[in-house]
Amino acid sequence: MENINLQEQLQDIHQKLDFITEQMRETQKRQRELQELKNDLSIIGKDMFNAAVEELEDVAPYFDTTDMLHLLKKLLRNTKNLTRLLDQLESIEDLFHDLQPLGKKIFDEILESLNEMDKKGYFEFFKESLEIVDTIITSFDVEDVRMLRENITSILLTVKGMTQPEMLRTIDNALSFFRKMDIQVEKDISYFQIIKEMRNPEVKQGFVFMLEFLKNMAKPNTQTKVIES
Repeated sequence: MENINLQEQLQDIHQKLDFITEQMRETQKRQRELQELKNDLSIIGKDMFNAAVEELEDVAPYFDTTDMLHLLKKLLRNTKNLTRLLDQLESIEDLFHDLQPLGKKIFDEILESLNEMDKKGYFEFFKESLEIVDTIITSFDVEDVRMLRENITSILLTVKGMTQPEMLRTIDNALSFFRKMDIQVEKDISYFQIIKEMRNPEVKQGFVFMLEFLKNMAKPNTQTKVIES
């Protein structure tokens, strides 16, 4: 009985020794791996340090450690401002994402409006208008433009006078008269008949009006006189 217990204890001891031995092997393996990693990192760090030293040689004349300290202090003093700036940037980004659908809608509406204008002939009208401008530019020289500039006031005053309600009504009445005028003139008219017609007050008024009109055409600054027949 005692032998059996002793064997069980020995077996248990052997199992524990095997477990300890396995753990020691795993520990040694990890240590070797860590050592290899350390060696690799040491080589990489050394290469990076040497590369950084070589690259920083270009800026060494313009760089001082006091500048770095000053920049670091400034960053620390403005940490809150930098945080607010980052928050604003995030807000702008969110706003941009929110406005993207709206921008697409506006772009589609603009395209639709341009298509509608094209159907109505706006672009063709603008093209022909440019042709008119090109014709004017090629038909007149610098001297013509200079004369136009010098006389533009007189031209505008003339146009203004022609667009007055009284003048427009007079022109409209004259055009209506000519459209409706149905006067037949006999082929054989004697001078006696002409002299007889000149005694008519309406004919006299017509002659006087024509004479005053011709006189005032030569004197644009004078006022028209009303002559009583």
